[in-house]
Amino acid sequence: MNTDTIGQNAGNVWAALNEAEALGTKQLKKLAKVKNDKELFAALGWLAREGKVNFQESEDGKELIVSLIQG
Repeated sequence: MNTDTIGQNAGNVWAALNEAEALGTKQLKKLAKVKNDKELFAALGWLAREGKVNFQESEDGKELIVSLIQG
C-alpha cells in the first residue's frame, strides 16, 4: 500500500459517504470497494487529517459509524 492507493481509496470512501448520511465501516468498505480493513482505515485517516469526516460508535459499541462533516 502506498500514498497513491490510500488517496484513491480516500476518494472512493468520500464518494460513498457523500451518497449516504452515515455508514458503518462494514458497509463503507463494501460500497467504496476497499480491499480490507487496513486500507479502509488508512483512507479514513487521510480524510480525518483533512477534517472531512466525523466518527461515532454504534449504539452497541461494536462498529464505527462514519459521516462527512458538512460545511
